[in-house]
Amino acid sequence: MDFFGAQAQARRLTLWLVILLLIAVVGMVAVTVLVVTLAVALLDGGQPGADPLALALDPLLLGGVSLGVLAVVMAGSLARHLQLRAGGAAVAEALGGRPINADTRDPDERRLLNVVEEMAIASGLPVPLVYVLEEGGINAFAAGYAPQDAAIGVTRGAIQSLTRDELQGVVAHEFSHVLHGDMRLNMRLIALLYGVLVIGLVGRMLLRGTATRRMVRGSRQNNAQVVLLGAGLALMLVGFIGTLCGNLIKAAVSRQREFLADASAVQYTRNPAGLADALKRVAAHTQGSELRAAQAEEFSHLFFSRGVSGLRGLTATHPPLATRIRRLEPEWDGELPEPRQALDDTTAEPPQTTRAGPAATAAGSAFLATGGDVSQRVGEPRDTDLEGARGTLAEIDPHLLQAVHEPYAARAVIYGILMGVEPESRTRQREALVEAAMPEVLAELERLDQPLRDVRPGQRLALIELCLPMLRQLSVAQYARLHECLERLMAAEHRPGALQWALYRLVTVGSQGVASVRGRRLPLTQAADAVALLLSSLALAGSAERHQAGAAFDKAAERLGMALTLRPEPSSPVALDAALARCRQLVDTERARLLDAMLDCVMHDGHVAPEEAELLRAVAWSLECPLPLATLN
Repeated sequence: MDFFGAQAQARRLTLWLVILLLIAVVGMVAVTVLVVTLAVALLDGGQPGADPLALALDPLLLGGVSLGVLAVVMAGSLARHLQLRAGGAAVAEALGGRPINADTRDPDERRLLNVVEEMAIASGLPVPLVYVLEEGGINAFAAGYAPQDAAIGVTRGAIQSLTRDELQGVVAHEFSHVLHGDMRLNMRLIALLYGVLVIGLVGRMLLRGTATRRMVRGSRQNNAQVVLLGAGLALMLVGFIGTLCGNLIKAAVSRQREFLADASAVQYTRNPAGLADALKRVAAHTQGSELRAAQAEEFSHLFFSRGVSGLRGLTATHPPLATRIRRLEPEWDGELPEPRQALDDTTAEPPQTTRAGPAATAAGSAFLATGGDVSQRVGEPRDTDLEGARGTLAEIDPHLLQAVHEPYAARAVIYGILMGVEPESRTRQREALVEAAMPEVLAELERLDQPLRDVRPGQRLALIELCLPMLRQLSVAQYARLHECLERLMAAEHRPGALQWALYRLVTVGSQGVASVRGRRLPLTQAADAVALLLSSLALAGSAERHQAGAAFDKAAERLGMALTLRPEPSSPVALDAALARCRQLVDTERARLLDAMLDCVMHDGHVAPEEAELLRAVAWSLECPLPLATLN
């Protein structure tokens, strides 16, 4: 499935979930009204001339009960949403996860981080936070509302029992959930279904408040106590029915998305055996994939494999393991490997040392040479992208690779990348940093001065992505200082170019995220000025001569079939931000057309310079369209 189609399907599923939830709530309201009717009959049935049915069906009473149930459901959903608004980190911590230190010396954890970083750089996504769950079962999950707040969680059993190929298959599966919009869908499911669960919790509270011996003895003389006990039991039953309906909805959606994620993981790695072997390891493992965490059932649809026992049949959130394995290996004979708790040698494979072979570059060059549509590769990384990511990491100075995993040094790397090349600008920017940056960061910037000067085009995006997990863990005060320093760097640049602006956007969007697009989606014709400004910036950044820039711009405009005017001068960062915000409002198909036009613009002369590739990939990222690495190599 293509990226834009998968995103559209996830949105449609969200709409259907809301509709189904409303239907379930209507049913719960009806049952609750029945409970109230019985309660009224019990309380007032013994009074002369009383008509319990008329009292129970009073419009004011019915309206109040209906609004009360809706309020409880909505309040529960809202409360859960607020608890999880931190994104994937909130889910990981709720499951007892511990963030892996970026400079960990544990070989299992280091290997996992390497796999996650390679996959993120290959796919064009921000490097997510990585958590380890101290659980013996083999499982994993991806959670978050957007790629910028995503978290990948992996159990200790998985990182100890799986080989690198198997672990890569599992991580690729989870990245598919990130790319195809499943994370946002799953987070909304959690919040919506928690509201239904609250009804049952209210019934349980009533029981706890009344079910004591003293109250039961008193209820023989006080009918109200019996009614409260009955109402509590009824509400628990209503909550159980609502939760069952919610689980059926959750399971039906989750099973299909798991099949999609398996297929995508194979497409990313071109290694079906890796994922199939990981599933076999789950089947052979003594603890399987089950988790002991108290909230595992609530988050069961997030997991790589079934995390809770008892969810079978229609309520199963995952297809049977045998079915998933046979889809990957049709000739599988049912044989499972010997169970094992840990690899004999976790350091046997050297991380981040494989250099990019000719396949990675050839794949990207061949794609560009055919004039293919870059939109077809959005969110669709391949094995060549992974190979290219490993090669990019292998060519980066080891001092910088170590620095991106340290709190102060990571900020120094960001500042060094965003500093201009002109001596005059660099002098002003250093003076600005002395006034605003922390002394520890300035010391790291001085120490890394030469490695940062040696950074080549094509490495800057990778370094920024690697720094993002450290930036997302900054405190509010630390991030405010970081943002101030970034603003000062941009202001002190003599002539900030489009690439510097795009890299600045990567840092801010990757660490802080972007606001959700609200309101009606726009066609290209209603964003013509913004499109012209973005394409002008691309054309001017990639061409030294005005006539060359004009030719590049005209090629892009022709691709769009629009009459656009080239902006003769580079636009300011403020104008570029406004244009990008406008383009983010485009409908999916129009964003795809814009990406293809941007590719035509940068390759008008038959090749794409590394700086142009970085600029295009950075702009695509800000448009929430992650471009795989080899697409532009």
